[in-house]
Amino acid sequence: MGLLMTLSNLPLAPLERALLESLQRLDPSASEGVLAAAALCCQVLNNGDVCLLLARWAGQRPWGEGYVLPSLAQWRSELSGSKLVGVPGEFAPLILDGERLYLARYQAYEAQLAAQLLSRAADLPQVDEAQLSDSLTRLFAGNSSLKGGQQLDWQRLAAAQAVRKRVAVISGGPGTGKTTTVVRLLAALLEQPGCGRLAIGLAAPTGKAAARMAEAIRNAKASLPVSDSIKAALPEQASTLHRLLGSRGDRPQVRHTAANPLALDVLVVDEASMVDLAMMAKLLDALPANGRLILLGDKDQLCAVEAGAVFAELCDGRGFDAAAAAELQRLTGQAVPVESPTSKLGDAVVLLTHSHRFADDSGIGELARRINAGDARGTLSLLQEGRADLHWQAAPTPQALLDRIEQGYEGYLEAAQQGEPSLAFAAFNQFRLLTAQREGAYGVAGLNEALEARYKRRLRLNARERWYAGRAVMVQSNDYALGLFNGDIGICLQTPQGLRVWFETDEGHRAFSTTRLPSHDSAFAMTVHKSQGSEFSEVLLVLPEQPSPLLSRSLFYTGITRAKQRVEIWALAPRIGEAVNSKAERAAGLAQRLASRPTARPATAPSTEQLGLFE
Repeated sequence: MGLLMTLSNLPLAPLERALLESLQRLDPSASEGVLAAAALCCQVLNNGDVCLLLARWAGQRPWGEGYVLPSLAQWRSELSGSKLVGVPGEFAPLILDGERLYLARYQAYEAQLAAQLLSRAADLPQVDEAQLSDSLTRLFAGNSSLKGGQQLDWQRLAAAQAVRKRVAVISGGPGTGKTTTVVRLLAALLEQPGCGRLAIGLAAPTGKAAARMAEAIRNAKASLPVSDSIKAALPEQASTLHRLLGSRGDRPQVRHTAANPLALDVLVVDEASMVDLAMMAKLLDALPANGRLILLGDKDQLCAVEAGAVFAELCDGRGFDAAAAAELQRLTGQAVPVESPTSKLGDAVVLLTHSHRFADDSGIGELARRINAGDARGTLSLLQEGRADLHWQAAPTPQALLDRIEQGYEGYLEAAQQGEPSLAFAAFNQFRLLTAQREGAYGVAGLNEALEARYKRRLRLNARERWYAGRAVMVQSNDYALGLFNGDIGICLQTPQGLRVWFETDEGHRAFSTTRLPSHDSAFAMTVHKSQGSEFSEVLLVLPEQPSPLLSRSLFYTGITRAKQRVEIWALAPRIGEAVNSKAERAAGLAQRLASRPTARPATAPSTEQLGLFE
């Protein structure tokens, strides 16, 4: 039986089923291949892909044995002949762009984002090169004795490009000085003629990341060799992207758009690898036409939870052609290597390569390099060397794992009993348990439940008692009224008023009643995804026992680089090999749209009003 006849029997999610029913009402004669493609578009979107790559899925059985997708030629013919499917610029629920099929909204997001980026990249601001050269020499004078044999000061080059362009992308691993670079480049920008009163905004995907960036900039600007007026012009507060744009609950619309732009001249976004396609498109749409965008992130980290890998795609095709290299050499006094970019945004991207956190002999730093190189054999060999900052438990058992975790949190639980928030948070950040998945024996849910059972027995509490001194929680949704955001960590402590949950804020620690919190989960164990943007003295990373599609190079790298001093890896050797060998690549077309030689014509997109019909 075909897809139309067996629709009720397919393992479709509610959203996918609702989409198909809606499309069938729009076109009762829609073919099986078209409806199957629509369901898959929805399905892959939930897995992080922006579009459906027809060649990847043609002839496959996406729902088990029940239905076989058409051949590529037949499938493309069915899609091209359907009134439910349009080409770029047309108004239809599905958009076919070459061999990529999109839900209309996401094709529009991608096309609009590419157009915004290319337009801004082509609009070069006026620059006083003599002033810029002087600013760079003074602000980056301390980088003259870089260690590790590095010949180029990439921080200085990144700052030069950020001043010279309206779009700058700065990527670097932990400890490469992204925040240090951005505070200096902002100072250099403010020293440009007529730029002393620029409105500068700081933002990040999460409240935690925003607070950390603001604190780092406040600390760094005090020692800058600039005037007091320049220091005063540097921002000290940061916002989440949702708050910055004025998100309206679960609706896709935001308050700030091109019709109601942000009152900013410069926007700096930290942890940009966590920003999904929809959010980045809205961000560029809301930034004034002459506004500058500076993105900071790590291209090797995990992508956003939602669809898209925007930051990684922006870093593709980077390089300086001969003209750009000559200009940078004149400004910085450094011999810049010539490598023709394959992206029209290529010379706006700079990679920071020298880590100030991990010494040359650091096991964590070397492990990160081998993981990113896809060197599975070298990774396992390094883990067997017995480096002081690396430990590998190659044959983990649930009992031994729980014993070790309980030991790791021993100091924290003792500190939590004292009831002092600053002591509790400092102790909690000394050690953290990270996992690849939520479910399973080595998942977040199971480990949190098992750990809490142990703690309750230790504290002689009823097993059903939910709250106790020392319980750590993570907020799962934004609550703007309370100022609590998805990913924020709270610690329950005893106070004279009873148990209260404390959170770290810019103004210090704030306490909330346990009954006032937005949705939350226990946070002794957290996923690697949720740990992005955080740093801990020691990390214990647990990988699942069985093969998992979640295991990837970026997940492994992100997990181990959350540790500043020591990392323990509890995993079977095959799982480590699978993680290193698996390079997660999301289906998307942004990099192709930014390519110097695009393979398809630039696409226009439906209007916002038209897209509203497809919500």
